[in-house]
Amino acid sequence: MKAMIFAAGRGERMRPLTDACPKPLLKVRGRPLITWHVLNLVRAGITEIVINHAHLGAMIEHELGDGSRYGARIAYSHEQSALETGGGIAQALHLLGDAPFLAVSGDIYCPYFDFAQVKDVLHDKDMWGNPYPPEQRDMCWLYLVKNPFHNPDGDFALSLYSIANDGDPKWTFANIGVYRPEMFAAIAPGQHAKLGPLIRQYAERGQVGGEVYAGDWVNVGTIEQLEQLNAPLAQRGRA
Repeated sequence: MKAMIFAAGRGERMRPLTDACPKPLLKVRGRPLITWHVLNLVRAGITEIVINHAHLGAMIEHELGDGSRYGARIAYSHEQSALETGGGIAQALHLLGDAPFLAVSGDIYCPYFDFAQVKDVLHDKDMWGNPYPPEQRDMCWLYLVKNPFHNPDGDFALSLYSIANDGDPKWTFANIGVYRPEMFAAIAPGQHAKLGPLIRQYAERGQVGGEVYAGDWVNVGTIEQLEQLNAPLAQRGRA
């Protein structure tokens, strides 16, 4: 399995830090956010990694290189301007291949997520070995987390590993998912497109699976969050 790390965003809410440093290179506990992902992916045996970038992307390439020092092989998908998540995937499909792939946002901190679990979540056959009809196959698999303060209403409902747009309780999409490449066939390379509406289209058809991740997870969206993650343990406990 290959993995894609989203690293093209501007990080407006993190300015002025992101004026001179791409958001995925901001450090948490002594290590860039994106490097946590690379190391955890390699630990799980996922060594083929694609990274898209736009704003200050050369700094990301300089930091990670070809990935060899981490035991990975990294390819880069350059975007003149950020194409959003759906457009970023479509632009990088030639690097990702024909098999389902993992995609994860470069600005989330989840140091204990075991990426080995993502390798067999999408199935083409049922438990008896019969192929699923195309309209019954899950097209993607999402990991959900407890709703954080910045998204109190959540994104998706979950029932028996099936994700729906409506229902209670709602959970927040963790920006970690596995996708079939054919999901993005209608998005032309270079086209701006968001991933969320595409996921919702397939959820409406009952073709999105998922599960809840209960481990440490932070969408690092503000300078205050970054400072809190880097604070001494005693100080984090008082926050």
